Amino acid sequence: MDTTLITTSTTLEGYNVVKQLGLVRGITVRSRSVFGNFAGGIQSLFGGKLSVFTELCEKTREEALDLMIEHARQLGANAVINMRYDANEVMNGITEVLAYGTAVVVEEVK
Repeated sequence: MDTTLITTSTTLEGYNVVKQLGLVRGITVRSRSVFGNFAGGIQSLFGGKLSVFTELCEKTREEALDLMIEHARQLGANAVINMRYDANEVMNGITEVLAYGTAVVVEEVK
């Protein structure tokens, strides 16, 4: 299995957990640029979806997820169960996003 399986569940259907390797996490801290704040402010005047902020949030979550997967692979995991995201504002305009879960080794049920 070349890809790392990820689930928010505590089990992975079709697979048996053969070894738990512990907590893995990926954390990133991002800030909005002056341009991003300006563009987002303009978009907010018209209402609706704020695509500048949506893209920033999606990229930040993706980076945290990629870091968590890298951490899991370093431990020898081929899956992460019970995966979650957490986000906190470190200071005005600066946010941390954490992706975390339990790294495991799974085998496909035959």
